[in-house]
Amino acid sequence: MFKVAVLGASGLLGRALADELALQPDWQVVSTAFRRAGSQLIALDIRDAQAVAQFIEREAPDAVVVAAAERRPDVCEHDPALARALNVDAVRYVAQAAARRGAWVLSISTDYVFDGSQPPYRYDARPSPLNAYGRSKLDGERALAETTAFGCVLRLPLLYGPIVDWTESAVTSLVPAIAASAHGTADTKPAVMDAWAIRYPTFTPDVAFVIRQMLEHHARGEAINGIAQWSGEEPMTKYEIALRLAEALQLGEARLTPQYTPTDATPRPHNCHLDSSRLEALGIGRRTRFDTAIREVLVKFPWPGDAAGSS
Repeated sequence: MFKVAVLGASGLLGRALADELALQPDWQVVSTAFRRAGSQLIALDIRDAQAVAQFIEREAPDAVVVAAAERRPDVCEHDPALARALNVDAVRYVAQAAARRGAWVLSISTDYVFDGSQPPYRYDARPSPLNAYGRSKLDGERALAETTAFGCVLRLPLLYGPIVDWTESAVTSLVPAIAASAHGTADTKPAVMDAWAIRYPTFTPDVAFVIRQMLEHHARGEAINGIAQWSGEEPMTKYEIALRLAEALQLGEARLTPQYTPTDATPRPHNCHLDSSRLEALGIGRRTRFDTAIREVLVKFPWPGDAAGSS
């Protein structure tokens, strides 16, 4: 019996991964959460080194996937201690405990480890993060590499997928503003959307599929170590994402204005396109077209006209 521990299984990616792994008949999956623990999720604060060690020792997984993180750039910028606790120290705690058990570790990282000036970026390109979030995730990558050789970092770009609220993804967080611009009065201002930074929205069920394939390699004794990357291949700005969301929601009356210069208080890279060739060469990968995937997400969530004022 192959056993996998998913840390952070209540999050955007963690839920998709737990769903994907549940389909494997000969695998045992144990999942944890911090705030949303329940009957199927074990409560675990990965910032607690002792709790992490006890969990790994008790469950004795063959592989551990670290899907928990502080992924909000603005939060990381204003609270670097929190970013370090979740994105660096916690990764080291997990890696230390996993190494004692001989378990393989997969830690999720980000395209923001790059400055966005020279895409596409191979897995072995030199990182140069622009903000505290990117720096903390890069330090987390180093923490894993320094602690165990039996592990892999998986860098990912902007994620979207099935949600529990609009704000869970930077993609769906645009929906309330789009709906408000469509349903407002003549005096309602258009929704201003960034048209500078180029992003590569990536569907969480596709990422979960990729991770499952990586775990299968480990289960066969062919663990992938070091650094790997996966990304969607449809470049678009937030403005272009918003236009496609409006079309999917049949909000043709939405009023959207492109902003062609960066305005974020926290610096963002221009284009961090990740090269996925290392995994593709192993036959790993799946991509769902954005227009298809986003409709799958939206059909399962309340009509934005009812949620435009909520988050």
